[in-house]
This record gives sequence, structure tokens and C-alpha cells, in this order.
Amino acid sequence: MRLAVVEDDRSLAEALRRGLVQEGHVVDVARDGVEGLDLVESGVHDAVILDVMLPGMDGMTIARRLREEDIHVPVLMLTARDALSDRLNGFNAGADDYLTKPFAFEELLARLRSITRRAGAIGGEMLVVGDLAMDTRAREVTRGGKLIDLPPREYALLEYLMRHPGQALSRTMILERVWEYGFDSFANVVDAAILRLRRAVDEGYDNPLIHTVRGVGYRIKA
Repeated sequence: MRLAVVEDDRSLAEALRRGLVQEGHVVDVARDGVEGLDLVESGVHDAVILDVMLPGMDGMTIARRLREEDIHVPVLMLTARDALSDRLNGFNAGADDYLTKPFAFEELLARLRSITRRAGAIGGEMLVVGDLAMDTRAREVTRGGKLIDLPPREYALLEYLMRHPGQALSRTMILERVWEYGFDSFANVVDAAILRLRRAVDEGYDNPLIHTVRGVGYRIKA
């Protein structure tokens, strides 16, 4: 894979670059936020390792800008701050996962594999709910023949819903499957992602497919 590392700590950035190159990846490094945003906007990277505290522009702003520009590259956010509110802010800004410093390099590799696997096609089947279709090999979603562009997290969320049509899925179940977190404190992250998914999938249609199950969570059905 070709990876972007946006990290102002020179020693950490170099350690990441060396380790990732040894794993067979091509690595581009930026050491401030403005340079990092320019780098990722090139659209050539398979994933981004993004520090939160950066000179010029912080990582939260970069992640938010990327999503606003419809750049859906998977983002692994790094930070020395481990407060729940910081993690929630990262997810809401558009990060796909969050890793607290210090961390083991093996864990970083595992999380990179996870977010890129979610972003890519898994299997080769067609999932269909009403006039909504997902081609998991091509990683394409259409409704009524119209192509819908989704970021990796919303794509993974929709895939999970579509693999369980008609089933009421709790927020905890969704967190464990899509975010790989099992904490109810993250429930508002699920709600925010569902809101974005509804805008992409249901907005402008008379028959919404994504439904709230009061006191439980969500389901998709025609």
C-alpha cells in the first residue's frame, strides 16, 4: 500500500516510515498540517496515519476537510490524549480509528489492516434491499441505478445493515462490528453515522430504507 504519515515528531515519523517500509509499503511523510492536507489531497494513498496535534493545522481539521472534499481515504488518528471526548471528536471528524500514544507498532499495523479491509471489497456478492444495491467486489452502492459515494465507515455500516435485512441491530452490536469498540458511550457516534448514511441513501426518496427501532437501534428494510 501507499501510506501517508502526517506527524510532526521527527523521531516518531521516521520510526513509522522505516517500519512501514520494512513491511513492504510506500510511505510519504508530512510534518505539519498544511503540508499533510496537501499530501493527502493528491488522492494517491490507501490510508493515512494522522497525528492530532500538528503545527499549521490540527489533525481534526484535516480529517474534517478531507470528508468535506469527498476524499474517503481511511484515516488512523494518533494522539497522546486518551479522554473519551477526544476519541469521540476524532470519530465525528471522520477518523476511521484512533490510536493512543505510546503504542506498539504491531497494534498500528493491525489497525491499518482493519481500516483498509473495511474500505475495500470483501467477497464478491451483491447485497440488495429494495432498490438499494451494494456490489461488494466493486465497492459500489446504487439506489434506483444512481451511484452513491460513501466514506469507508458509512460503507461498512451500510454493509452490516444490508447483511442483516429486517433485523433490529443495537448500537452496541453496530459499534462492535463496524467500529470494533464495545462501549455504549460511543452510541452517539453510531447515531451521527446513521444520520450521514440516511442523507446519502434515503434523502430525496419517498420510501426510507433505514429505520429507527425505538429503544434498540436501527434496521434496514424495504
